Amino acid sequence: MTRPKPGSRAEYRYFHLITTRWMDNDVFRHVNNVVYFSFFDTAVTYWELMEGGVDLVDGDVHCVVAEVACRYHASVAFPDKITVGLRVARLGTSSVRYELAIFRNDEDMASAEGHFVHVFVRRADQRPVPIPPTTRARLEQV
Repeated sequence: MTRPKPGSRAEYRYFHLITTRWMDNDVFRHVNNVVYFSFFDTAVTYWELMEGGVDLVDGDVHCVVAEVACRYHASVAFPDKITVGLRVARLGTSSVRYELAIFRNDEDMASAEGHFVHVFVRRADQRPVPIPPTTRARLEQV
């Protein structure tokens, strides 16, 4: 099996800065693998709230995670600064697949890459609904 090469910053359209915390490190002196999923979740949620027009707290429609994956290329550790790159890979009727990358400090090549699938659901019954038109238009730009 051929392992894909790490992507570069130029392949992503939106960026979110996160500072690692001491507690993110594990006994191996690097950020624990599960924390990368938190980085993904933070970047996606921030984009949806600030850029995507999704009212995740009080809106009739919000998003739930359907799938998440990560491929690791290099370690990051406290006190690294993390930049999460985000792009939309697939836009369905009620779901969006974000592709994400973790960039360490000012490095151009990703330390980790993955994807995050969100499904838009009606808050009242948690059933999938079409992505709201305003949000869809904004997603098409990412």
